[in-house]
Amino acid sequence: MSELRDLYEEVILDHNRRPRNYPKNPPGANRHAHGFNPLCGDEIRVHLKVEDGVIVDAGFEGAGCAISTASASLMTQAVMGRRVAEAEDLFRAVHGALTDESGKLQASPERLGKLSVLAGVKEYPMRVKCATLAWHTMRAALASEGETVTTE
Repeated sequence: MSELRDLYEEVILDHNRRPRNYPKNPPGANRHAHGFNPLCGDEIRVHLKVEDGVIVDAGFEGAGCAISTASASLMTQAVMGRRVAEAEDLFRAVHGALTDESGKLQASPERLGKLSVLAGVKEYPMRVKCATLAWHTMRAALASEGETVTTE
């Protein structure tokens, strides 16, 4: 368990210090959403360029804690090049890994790949909303919802 915890911390710290696709609003982005976590003040804007049902580019802007920033960074990397339906499926898998009350991952580490480190956030229940904010915001962008997404 110590190795997994070390990996979790290493990946979170790396993506917080050097977030990928940040700050970025891709040229031609046609899906946007704003997310806010009123509990801790994390705020994010997700920008996606979707063509023919495929997310061809993704970026984010905003400010948040290390977990929120790292999750957004990992999320943008994970969804680029995927079909919208695949991104939705990935949202469900990550969300399940973070919120499943039974303690079982709803997706195998092989399926989640690098995203499986986010499951480590589950050890800190107050931080789960930090980790899911980017994912809910990405989902709102795909649905072209105009309201601010909140984790409350």
